[in-house]
Amino acid sequence: MIATNYTNARNNLKGYCDMASDTGETVIVTRKANKNVVILSLERYNLMEKAIRNSQYLAKLDRAFDQLYAGKGQEHELIEV
Repeated sequence: MIATNYTNARNNLKGYCDMASDTGETVIVTRKANKNVVILSLERYNLMEKAIRNSQYLAKLDRAFDQLYAGKGQEHELIEV
């Protein structure tokens, strides 16, 4: 992980973008008033988004199982197509 200030990032944007995309390096760009940003590859971003979706899905399953174990489930007949 690399941290740099806004001015340096602006002056060397291509290099930082290349680092993020070619080596998977994460670049933190520090800005005034703690409005920092992160540069990372699209591949890494997509993996992070997928992990978030997966964790949300697993949490939803956990809630469903909790409801089922609490006796709040309903039994239905299967519909054959």
